[in-house]
Amino acid sequence: MSATLQTRVRTGTPRAELVTDEREFADLAEPWGRLYRRCATATAFQSHTWLHSWWQSYGTPGRLRLVVVREGGELLAVAPLMRARHRLPTLVPLGGPISDYADVLLDDEHADRAAAALAEGLAAAARTALIDFREVRPGGAVERVYEHWRGPRRRVGDSLCLELPAASMEELVGRLPSSKAQRVRAKLRKLTALGVERRVVGHDEVDAALGRLLELHRLQWEGRKVTSEHLHERFSEHLVRSVGPMVRSGDAVVTEFRLDGTVLAVDLTLLSRRLAGGYLYGAHPRLRELKADVAVILLDACSRHTEGGERGTLSLLRGDEPYKHHWRPDPVVNRRLLLARRRTAPLMSAVVCDVAARRRGKELLRSWRERGGGRP
Repeated sequence: MSATLQTRVRTGTPRAELVTDEREFADLAEPWGRLYRRCATATAFQSHTWLHSWWQSYGTPGRLRLVVVREGGELLAVAPLMRARHRLPTLVPLGGPISDYADVLLDDEHADRAAAALAEGLAAAARTALIDFREVRPGGAVERVYEHWRGPRRRVGDSLCLELPAASMEELVGRLPSSKAQRVRAKLRKLTALGVERRVVGHDEVDAALGRLLELHRLQWEGRKVTSEHLHERFSEHLVRSVGPMVRSGDAVVTEFRLDGTVLAVDLTLLSRRLAGGYLYGAHPRLRELKADVAVILLDACSRHTEGGERGTLSLLRGDEPYKHHWRPDPVVNRRLLLARRRTAPLMSAVVCDVAARRRGKELLRSWRERGGGRP
């Protein structure tokens, strides 16, 4: 069910609507897909395929809140949100913690008008709720909406992502100090000597390849701390349901690495107009026993989707793992944009205070550990 939202835009201008019906969400696939292609800042995490599949695995009936802007029957903007089960009434982006970036979609050709209409629609849809856009990549489309917002608003930092420039593997190695570069080249020669073969998986083989990826992922982390969600059936169902269509549309690529005919590693990279991001991989422990550097294998594969300059960024996505820093990436902090109405401004203040308290707690813990407090 959709309802036209009461906004201050005039007749003949973009019209904002609120969609809460799951069937209507599914029916938006084609116009959403066209809008996605017209939004340069969009990442694969804003595609209809990814978000609708995510909703099927993780959504709660009755909480869907899509704010869409139409003109002449065509979508000019979409804000994919849901009502969260927080202690405070909040609207948050679809995609949850398994999505590294959140954003809205805006038609590039009409971005300013679409953002203004979307801001009005969001204000009407929010009612007594705070709108909390987490994990926005700097330069995201929702920043335009933020500029048009008429009520209280705040911008704070969120997760750290590490990014490399669009370049070939040789160019990425060339950015390293000479001694490190020599070691990486030796590791690449080692892979060739071992006979590791790389193969991009066709769309008709994706489901089976993802099954192997998830099994190898489980195997590689056995007995160690791992993101528990990756082991859940709902995550597996979401990945299999979404990635096949994304491979067909060019929004994802699955690569297998074989040795003596056996698949020992599988990588899933998500693609968008400006960015390629290594999302998830699985690697058999045998590769390490053979002294094959898994990080080199994966970066070599991912870099092939950015060389040539069509995509400006090779993102290592969220996380500050030490192995990522070996490549001298640029740190990029995602943004958290908070939008409130006058009567919900206290909710925003509560969130900002909570963010500040958590950040201070992490700083104190880090300082304590650096002084030796974390040692047994």
